[in-house]
Amino acid sequence: MMTLKQVGSADQTIQKSRFISQAKACESEREVALFLRQLASQHPTAHHLAYAYRIKTADGIIPRFSDAGEPSGTAGKPILQILDGQQYINVCIGVIRYYGGVNLGTGGLVKAYGGTAKLALEQAGSMPYIEMQEIKITTSYKRVDELTRELAKIKGTVINKVFDDAAHFVVKLPAQLAQQFQQRFQA
Repeated sequence: MMTLKQVGSADQTIQKSRFISQAKACESEREVALFLRQLASQHPTAHHLAYAYRIKTADGIIPRFSDAGEPSGTAGKPILQILDGQQYINVCIGVIRYYGGVNLGTGGLVKAYGGTAKLALEQAGSMPYIEMQEIKITTSYKRVDELTRELAKIKGTVINKVFDDAAHFVVKLPAQLAQQFQQRFQA
Protein backbone atom coordinates (compact mmCIF):
# COMPACT_ATOMS: atom_id res chain seq x y z
CA MET A 1 0.00 0.00 0.00
CA MET A 2 1.16 3.50 -0.84
CA THR A 3 0.47 7.08 0.18
CA LEU A 4 1.72 10.50 -0.96
CA LYS A 5 4.96 12.29 -0.07
CA GLN A 6 3.46 15.74 -0.67
CA VAL A 7 0.57 17.54 -2.37
CA GLY A 8 0.67 17.13 -6.14
CA SER A 9 -0.91 19.26 -8.86
CA ALA A 10 -1.41 19.07 -12.61
CA ASP A 11 -3.00 21.31 -15.20
CA GLN A 12 -3.73 20.46 -18.83
CA THR A 13 -6.00 21.62 -21.62
CA ILE A 14 -7.74 18.98 -23.73
CA GLN A 15 -9.86 20.15 -26.68
CA LYS A 16 -10.46 23.59 -25.14
CA SER A 17 -11.48 22.21 -21.70
CA ARG A 18 -9.07 22.93 -18.87
CA PHE A 19 -8.48 20.18 -16.31
CA ILE A 20 -6.77 20.99 -12.99
CA SER A 21 -6.06 18.25 -10.47
CA GLN A 22 -4.74 18.09 -6.94
CA ALA A 23 -3.75 14.98 -5.03
CA LYS A 24 -3.46 15.17 -1.24
CA ALA A 25 -2.95 12.77 1.65
CA CYS A 26 -6.04 12.81 3.91
CA GLU A 27 -6.48 10.66 7.02
CA SER A 28 -10.26 10.98 7.38
CA GLU A 29 -13.41 11.76 5.45
CA ARG A 30 -13.51 15.06 7.35
CA GLU A 31 -10.08 15.98 5.93
CA VAL A 32 -11.32 14.99 2.47
CA ALA A 33 -14.34 17.30 2.83
CA LEU A 34 -12.12 20.21 3.93
CA PHE A 35 -9.71 19.60 1.04
CA LEU A 36 -12.50 19.46 -1.55
CA ARG A 37 -14.18 22.56 -0.10
CA GLN A 38 -10.88 24.44 -0.35
CA LEU A 39 -10.34 23.25 -3.93
CA ALA A 40 -13.87 24.34 -4.88
CA SER A 41 -13.38 27.78 -3.30
CA GLN A 42 -10.16 28.26 -5.33
CA HIS A 43 -12.15 27.60 -8.53
CA PRO A 44 -15.63 29.08 -7.95
CA THR A 45 -16.42 29.36 -11.68
CA ALA A 46 -15.44 25.80 -12.60
CA HIS A 47 -18.09 23.63 -14.21
CA HIS A 48 -17.21 20.34 -12.48
CA LEU A 49 -15.23 19.08 -9.47
CA ALA A 50 -14.93 15.31 -9.77
CA TYR A 51 -13.08 13.42 -7.06
CA ALA A 52 -12.16 10.07 -5.63
CA TYR A 53 -10.56 8.91 -2.40
CA ARG A 54 -9.60 5.82 -0.43
CA ILE A 55 -9.48 6.16 3.37
CA LYS A 56 -8.44 3.42 5.80
CA THR A 57 -10.63 3.17 8.88
CA ALA A 58 -11.06 0.64 11.67
CA ASP A 59 -13.79 -0.95 9.52
CA GLY A 60 -11.58 -1.27 6.43
CA ILE A 61 -10.91 0.84 3.37
CA ILE A 62 -13.61 3.31 2.30
CA PRO A 63 -13.53 4.07 -1.44
CA ARG A 64 -15.72 6.91 -2.72
CA PHE A 65 -16.02 8.94 -5.91
CA SER A 66 -18.19 11.56 -7.56
CA ASP A 67 -18.67 12.27 -11.26
CA ALA A 68 -19.86 15.80 -10.38
CA GLY A 69 -22.53 15.97 -13.05
CA GLU A 70 -20.50 14.36 -15.83
CA PRO A 71 -21.98 11.21 -17.44
CA SER A 72 -21.98 8.29 -14.99
CA GLY A 73 -18.59 6.61 -14.60
CA THR A 74 -16.64 9.10 -16.73
CA ALA A 75 -14.99 11.33 -14.11
CA GLY A 76 -14.76 10.08 -10.52
CA LYS A 77 -14.61 6.40 -11.39
CA PRO A 78 -11.44 6.63 -13.54
CA ILE A 79 -9.80 8.59 -10.71
CA LEU A 80 -10.75 5.89 -8.20
CA GLN A 81 -9.47 3.18 -10.54
CA ILE A 82 -6.02 4.80 -10.48
CA LEU A 83 -6.06 4.88 -6.66
CA ASP A 84 -7.23 1.24 -6.52
CA GLY A 85 -4.80 0.02 -9.14
CA GLN A 86 -1.79 1.51 -7.40
CA GLN A 87 -3.06 0.58 -3.91
CA TYR A 88 -3.09 4.15 -2.54
CA ILE A 89 -4.39 4.60 1.00
CA ASN A 90 -5.53 7.86 2.65
CA VAL A 91 -5.35 9.80 -0.60
CA CYS A 92 -7.88 12.11 -2.24
CA ILE A 93 -7.71 13.50 -5.78
CA GLY A 94 -9.93 16.31 -7.00
CA VAL A 95 -10.13 17.24 -10.68
CA ILE A 96 -11.61 20.59 -11.71
CA ARG A 97 -12.99 21.03 -15.24
CA TYR A 98 -13.57 24.31 -16.98
CA TYR A 99 -15.75 23.35 -19.95
CA GLY A 100 -14.34 24.63 -23.24
CA GLY A 101 -17.37 24.12 -25.49
CA VAL A 102 -16.27 20.84 -27.08
CA ASN A 103 -17.93 17.58 -25.99
CA LEU A 104 -15.25 14.97 -25.33
CA GLY A 105 -17.50 11.91 -25.31
CA THR A 106 -17.36 9.25 -22.62
CA GLY A 107 -13.99 7.86 -23.71
CA GLY A 108 -12.49 11.34 -23.88
CA LEU A 109 -13.77 12.25 -20.42
CA VAL A 110 -12.38 9.04 -18.91
CA LYS A 111 -8.96 9.76 -20.45
CA ALA A 112 -8.99 13.41 -19.45
CA TYR A 113 -10.04 12.94 -15.81
CA GLY A 114 -7.93 9.82 -15.28
CA GLY A 115 -4.90 11.27 -17.06
CA THR A 116 -4.97 14.56 -15.15
CA ALA A 117 -5.36 12.70 -11.84
CA LYS A 118 -2.41 10.46 -12.70
CA LEU A 119 -0.22 13.51 -13.45
CA ALA A 120 -1.01 14.97 -9.99
CA LEU A 121 -0.11 11.64 -8.33
CA GLU A 122 3.20 11.51 -10.19
CA GLN A 123 4.00 15.10 -9.18
CA ALA A 124 3.19 14.30 -5.51
CA GLY A 125 5.43 11.25 -5.37
CA SER A 126 4.59 8.12 -3.45
CA MET A 127 5.96 6.29 -0.43
CA PRO A 128 4.96 3.17 1.49
CA TYR A 129 1.91 3.63 3.72
CA ILE A 130 2.65 3.22 7.43
CA GLU A 131 -0.35 2.69 9.68
CA MET A 132 -0.26 5.04 12.66
CA GLN A 133 -1.75 4.55 16.12
CA GLU A 134 -2.45 6.88 19.04
CA ILE A 135 -1.38 5.73 22.51
CA LYS A 136 -1.25 7.23 25.99
CA ILE A 137 1.98 7.19 27.98
CA THR A 138 2.65 8.39 31.51
CA THR A 139 6.32 8.76 32.29
CA SER A 140 8.67 10.50 34.70
CA TYR A 141 9.97 13.99 34.05
CA LYS A 142 13.53 12.75 33.65
CA ARG A 143 12.49 10.64 30.62
CA VAL A 144 10.59 13.37 28.71
CA ASP A 145 13.56 14.44 26.55
CA GLU A 146 14.44 10.83 25.70
CA LEU A 147 10.79 10.07 24.83
CA THR A 148 10.50 13.05 22.47
CA ARG A 149 13.85 12.27 20.79
CA GLU A 150 12.93 8.61 20.24
CA LEU A 151 9.46 9.58 19.01
CA ALA A 152 10.99 11.91 16.41
CA LYS A 153 13.32 9.13 15.21
CA ILE A 154 10.36 6.91 14.32
CA LYS A 155 8.42 9.82 12.75
CA GLY A 156 5.90 9.96 15.59
CA THR A 157 4.22 13.10 16.90
CA VAL A 158 2.96 14.39 20.23
CA ILE A 159 -0.80 14.96 20.07
CA ASN A 160 -1.22 16.20 23.65
CA LYS A 161 0.82 16.52 26.84
CA VAL A 162 -0.10 17.31 30.43
CA PHE A 163 2.34 17.79 33.28
CA ASP A 164 1.32 17.27 36.90
CA ASP A 165 2.88 14.70 39.25
CA ALA A 166 4.14 12.96 36.08
CA ALA A 167 4.33 13.65 32.35
CA HIS A 168 1.26 12.42 30.46
CA PHE A 169 1.44 12.13 26.67
CA VAL A 170 -0.86 11.16 23.84
CA VAL A 171 1.37 10.29 20.91
CA LYS A 172 0.86 9.08 17.37
CA LEU A 173 3.41 6.60 16.02
CA PRO A 174 3.75 3.67 13.64
CA ALA A 175 1.32 0.99 14.85
CA GLN A 176 3.90 -1.79 14.65
CA LEU A 177 6.08 0.05 17.21
CA ALA A 178 3.32 1.21 19.57
CA GLN A 179 3.36 -1.61 22.11
CA GLN A 180 7.15 -1.70 22.38
CA PHE A 181 7.35 2.11 22.70
CA GLN A 182 4.67 2.17 25.38
CA GLN A 183 6.37 -0.57 27.41
CA ARG A 184 9.70 1.23 27.16
CA PHE A 185 8.49 4.61 28.44
CA GLN A 186 5.46 3.83 30.62
CA ALA A 187 6.18 4.71 34.27
